[in-house]
Amino acid sequence: MYEKTLAEQSRMLANGECSSTELTKHYLDRIARLDTDLNSLVSVDADSALQGAEDADRKRKSSAPSNAEMPLLGVPMVHKDIFCVAGGRTTCGSRMLEHFNAPYSATVVNKLNDAGMVMLGKANMDEFAMGSSNENSYFGAVKNPWKRDCVPGGSSGGSAALVAARLAPVATGTDTGGSIRQPAAFCGLTGIKPTYGRVSRYGMIAFASSLDQAGPLATTAEDCAMVLQAMAGFDERDSTSSNEPVPNYMADLDKPINGLKIGVPEEYFSAGLDDGVATQVRAALAEFEKLGAKLKSISLPNQSMCIPAYYVVAPAEASSNLSRFDGVRFGYRCEDPVDLDDLYTRSRGEGFGAEVKRRILIGTYALSAGYYDAYYLQALKVRRLISDDFDAAFKEVDVIAGPTTPTPAFQTGAKTDDPIAMYLNDLYTVSANLCGLPAISMSCGEVDDLPVGLQLTGKHFDEARLLHAAHSYQQTTDWHRRMPAGIE
Repeated sequence: MYEKTLAEQSRMLANGECSSTELTKHYLDRIARLDTDLNSLVSVDADSALQGAEDADRKRKSSAPSNAEMPLLGVPMVHKDIFCVAGGRTTCGSRMLEHFNAPYSATVVNKLNDAGMVMLGKANMDEFAMGSSNENSYFGAVKNPWKRDCVPGGSSGGSAALVAARLAPVATGTDTGGSIRQPAAFCGLTGIKPTYGRVSRYGMIAFASSLDQAGPLATTAEDCAMVLQAMAGFDERDSTSSNEPVPNYMADLDKPINGLKIGVPEEYFSAGLDDGVATQVRAALAEFEKLGAKLKSISLPNQSMCIPAYYVVAPAEASSNLSRFDGVRFGYRCEDPVDLDDLYTRSRGEGFGAEVKRRILIGTYALSAGYYDAYYLQALKVRRLISDDFDAAFKEVDVIAGPTTPTPAFQTGAKTDDPIAMYLNDLYTVSANLCGLPAISMSCGEVDDLPVGLQLTGKHFDEARLLHAAHSYQQTTDWHRRMPAGIE
């Protein structure tokens, strides 16, 4: 059953070919057998999952909802451990929240519960979503199922690794600078970051509030469309949530893409891009041409400024958001503080990991009185210029295509001592977050037996077009069907 996509499993459930209980037990058995090596989950609640599966089976028998009404009913899934689940542990991959039990559930959790999905557990992640390799988790690094000595990407590396290993058909992730798309590329999956405001951030523990957005990771664009359909929509509890109507993401998936105008930025194929990755991405673009799309060379003049701008804005917002973790109200508290200053200092010093501390320090420095104008304000101006570049490009093209990452997955430990090299993994992804644009990554080839990702970026609230284009590509290729060795 694990070889089936989410959409195929949905149809199996609707046709009575299997029950949700059977499907859930199947995945729980796989988790117990395979995840001791991968370390992709931080918690598994088998009893709750089986209860949810039984409830879904009863609902199908009693009220018999059509698959069009509840296509996700009884389908297992995993949440990234950044989403609050009422009464359950939500750690954010940090010692700071190791024993935190959330008093309420995130809107994303509630929406997928309402859709009838069965939560198997919570996925490992880089601490507070800060990282590009999933080596920053307090609960240990996650391994890439394709090559165990390589990273799965971050910060949603646990979500990507478990879906790649077929421990669940889908998992939620969050994307602040590429943290859905980069792990999707490294693990051979499809992952979409929706437009900022399309999915509620309520109950999703904040890293950088103007950049964070939730989305799904699955094997196909069709699977992502089904789950995003349930996740998206306005939420009055989130002040950044958009009232923009949510279209039917499934409606046009099978239509041809004749005439789709795809922009290819020259800056995406410059120094720093692995030759093998470039070859695979260009081959994918040629496949789009065969499907009827039109390629157009474009320019994004401020592309080189994306990383510097992002790594001022994101740490600045992180330093503000993480100031709440002070050892007073909730979270980790040091033992026997001598005074309030000692309580603050040791609780934060002992509770946060090295990468989180680094970003807090960078952000606090950038926001300080003497440097606000020189760094943070300048970064905001550059952010505007980057957004203007995309606005200009979208007057000529429908979507923008390029590699998701400069290289395939790298070896564990290869970049831990070089933060700048690690940050450059986000070279092609951070721009979508800075501009609030939707973007999708899908597998388009392999280099040295590791997956390569193709990224498509769209106009605001144009997720349907991205899903349509990705689905069309996946109907004529089989990269999304390939699985890592040793996960049988």
